[in-house]
Amino acid sequence: MKALLIYPKYPDTFWSYKHALSFIHKKASLPPLGLLTVSSLLPKSWKKKLIDLNVNELKDEDILNADIVLISAMIVQRDSVEDIIKKVKPFGKFIVAGGPLFSTLYKDFPGIDCFVLNEGEITIPLFLKDIENGMVKYIYQSEEKPDITKTPIPDWSLINTNDYATMPIQVSRGCPYSCDFCDIIVMNGRNPRLKNPEQVIAELDAIYNIGWRNAVFIVDDNFIGNRKKVKLILNEITLWMKKYNKPFVLSTEASITLADDVEIINLLKESNFTSVFVGIETPEEESLKSCGKYQNTGKDMKEKVNFLQRNGLEVKGGFIVGFDTDTIKTFDKMIEFIQNSGIVTAMVGLLHALPKTKLFERLHKDGRILNGASGNNTDSTLNFIPIIDKDILIEGYKKILDTIYKPKNFYNRIIIYLNEYKEFATVSKLSFGITIKAITRSIWLMGITEKGKLHFWKMIFWTLLHKPKLISEAITQAIYGYHYRAVLLAKNDE
Repeated sequence: MKALLIYPKYPDTFWSYKHALSFIHKKASLPPLGLLTVSSLLPKSWKKKLIDLNVNELKDEDILNADIVLISAMIVQRDSVEDIIKKVKPFGKFIVAGGPLFSTLYKDFPGIDCFVLNEGEITIPLFLKDIENGMVKYIYQSEEKPDITKTPIPDWSLINTNDYATMPIQVSRGCPYSCDFCDIIVMNGRNPRLKNPEQVIAELDAIYNIGWRNAVFIVDDNFIGNRKKVKLILNEITLWMKKYNKPFVLSTEASITLADDVEIINLLKESNFTSVFVGIETPEEESLKSCGKYQNTGKDMKEKVNFLQRNGLEVKGGFIVGFDTDTIKTFDKMIEFIQNSGIVTAMVGLLHALPKTKLFERLHKDGRILNGASGNNTDSTLNFIPIIDKDILIEGYKKILDTIYKPKNFYNRIIIYLNEYKEFATVSKLSFGITIKAITRSIWLMGITEKGKLHFWKMIFWTLLHKPKLISEAITQAIYGYHYRAVLLAKNDE
């Protein structure tokens, strides 16, 4: 059996980093971990080929040479999925689909022949058994949560690592919290399931053995969901890092409660972590309570953020406007918090009602759902009727983006961040040639041609004077800013 695994293209979004990747000559941020894992769940006798449309084009010969086509996608990749179906269908190939997009919206894709949904460790073996017996069903579903200590190592042989900026691994699934807008608990449950320490080390070994020596992102939605077990894993990662002289820099996602656990913070430092994405959502207590984000309440959030930064962890923050309790004052409060906290990467989005979430069910019951979810909450569109006037909400949202990503404010925020930040990690270095090209392009685009060039140079000279060892970090953040402005400000001017 010859299987063609296709990963759809991402639109130009906040997290695509399309405009930043060009500085370091990479085609995509991350390879498709889900499909690489699926490949390892398929029979070893099958011949497999991966086409990541973020890296390569899908050619007719790829389709012709396949016996079966497998697609995995997230909601934001929906348009690309439609294009794939149109391209593959005329060839008469059997199309199988899975992943978050199809788990909630499979009825919207009549062009798909078979859906293998939920967690693949359970449903893929059922599908494979029926293929062997020549009796494939239309849909395979299961609410059973698999033991992920039995999940195989992803099939890294399917990719060219030179195409990507970062390699991903997964340590856990599930989150103990119950934020009403989040679909993670819908898909993966509230009881975090973790791989064992030996398994995590084996996955690091696998990435090391393919020659990778750069950034690794732990894709867990809350890496510290089970603190006791994650401490055991971090202890093993620390030993592994020492053994191999810290070949990777690590990053992940976690709740702000991380700032309350000094033991884990120290283990993260020893394990060579450099950043963490935190769902802050809003500085307003009432809004946090309204969406069930109680873990963020009763805290000095700015101090929590600064504490993590002082411990070598750059905080990338997720923010949301559009809660029922938001008012016209919300927008200025959010701008003030983001600027004063020094969160350089502030992903501010409009509240989005994702299928099957508590938020969606509540709004649907109240007759407030307008349309399906796009999966992109930064394009100034709403899929529900807000309590606050829609026009005020959209204009307020645009005001936040226009303010925080204006060059003056963005570069000032880098200064605030660097002033707090203390570097502990050993940072992987790009090749000399790519580093020189990235610096040269940065100077040309942000220091010469952009309108905010004076603020760029102010930030650069401040860094050289006060934090000269962090000049590489300063330039990296400036490059990210170039991407954010290209995506967010351009789209919201339309």
